[in-house]
Amino acid sequence: MKRTKRFELRLTEEESAAFISLEKELGKSRTDIIRHRVLKNSNKVLVDARELMKHLESIGAELGRCGNNINQLAKHANVLNKQGLLNSNVILDFQKLFSSYIQTQKEMEKVIRQIVRLLGS
Repeated sequence: MKRTKRFELRLTEEESAAFISLEKELGKSRTDIIRHRVLKNSNKVLVDARELMKHLESIGAELGRCGNNINQLAKHANVLNKQGLLNSNVILDFQKLFSSYIQTQKEMEKVIRQIVRLLGS
């Protein structure tokens, strides 16, 4: 659809500076910002999708590193267990920490799904 109508917006110096800053921060044009805020849903927050994806990729990489560390600890514990050197307190501590890790990962997955849904609508 061709856009043929124009609107003029008057701002103070401070408002203009804030608008330009928002434009740079989001990586979106002024027109896109105004259309989104006014016509789509003014309650939703605009997000720089590239920046968000960069952070999500970083979180995913960190989860992968945590998973690798857990695997290494489990292998080491198995070796110690076969040698009869594994302390039962270590097993209990590991189980608590692993349960906490799983719970945190589930919560993060839930939040990420919510973010993706918000971005899609």
